[in-house]
Amino acid sequence: MWRPIRQLPSLFVRTTRTRTLPYSSFPSLSSPLPKPQRSAFFFTPSKTPRSVATPSPSLTGVINASRSIAARCISSFSTPQPETVVDWNDVVSCSEVGDGGDVEAVEEGAKRSIPVRACFFSTSVDLRGLVQQNKQNFIPPTSRMTNYVVLKFGDLASPPGPGVFISGTDCCFMVVFQYGSIVLFNVRECDVDQYLKIVENHASGLLPEMRKDEYEVREMPALNSWMQGGLDYIMLQFLNIDGIRTIGSVLGQSIALDYYVRQVDGMVAEFTDINRGMEKTGTFTMDRKKLFQIVGKANSNLADVILKLGLFERSDIAWKDAKYAMIWEFLRDEFELTQRFASLDFKLKFVEHNIRFLQEILQNRKSDFLEWLIIVLISAEIVISLYDLIKRSI
Repeated sequence: MWRPIRQLPSLFVRTTRTRTLPYSSFPSLSSPLPKPQRSAFFFTPSKTPRSVATPSPSLTGVINASRSIAARCISSFSTPQPETVVDWNDVVSCSEVGDGGDVEAVEEGAKRSIPVRACFFSTSVDLRGLVQQNKQNFIPPTSRMTNYVVLKFGDLASPPGPGVFISGTDCCFMVVFQYGSIVLFNVRECDVDQYLKIVENHASGLLPEMRKDEYEVREMPALNSWMQGGLDYIMLQFLNIDGIRTIGSVLGQSIALDYYVRQVDGMVAEFTDINRGMEKTGTFTMDRKKLFQIVGKANSNLADVILKLGLFERSDIAWKDAKYAMIWEFLRDEFELTQRFASLDFKLKFVEHNIRFLQEILQNRKSDFLEWLIIVLISAEIVISLYDLIKRSI
């Protein structure tokens, strides 16, 4: 009885070797299987009963050996290796994707930010009187454009140019246009009224409500290209006097065009009310004088937009240098000057059509009045003639 049991380990060892040979040939296994311990399946005589209803010892050893081999193979496939573990914090780190450089660039751009404020509070400005009163601040023009002047305040000794930056200094500029627009560079919001008072003494046709608009220029000397546009800002390598003139011209036209568009919108709303009244009552009440005033207002607005604003005239600085032509074209697209003028022209055509229609109605009314007047006079003459004949016959 004891002899077959003592031979069990040798049978187990041979069975283990025959089962491990096929699995050891796979390249995915990291290490060979260790040999089983003798104590795992060796039964001592003191703990083994004489008669036990169990399967054959050899069959038991084979089954246990197979289970041990399968468990070891599964554990070798399911356990992750240290080399293949991915640390996601390291993968998306800023040092690898370059976010740190972008953040530094943004911070540098924010430090070199120049606020630009455009205002429109009058319809005409005497530029000659303004220059005579502020000769020390006047910057001579570099082009033949004569509908604006540039005044510099702060450090008057150092003109802006390559290597000299406006941002971060007390140097500020004011571009004043003859048609009433004012564009301020590097001026704080609390100081805007102080600079507007300088122009107010030479302005005429003051508006009851001043129009305002804001923009931003960023100086970035490390910029790869000359300029780069963004949402509500433009980034330049540096801002000089030509850049101030170019940017100021577009912003001045934009804020003035907004005023004229609102004027035309008011006329459109007025004619809309008249048409709705005609729809309900079948007639309208408007004096001929008021109609002529609306005609004059519409024509003067269109003339101011075309002639005073020079909306279709290209800047001389943009003609001379392609760099400033890029700025000029970008800003015109940014503020949609062409599209806004097209909308203004369409509204003026609507106003013109209504004016012509109402003029015809008023003219017909006048013709009807004259016709009735003639009929009344002829009738009166006939009555007088009949009365004269009756009187003579009597």
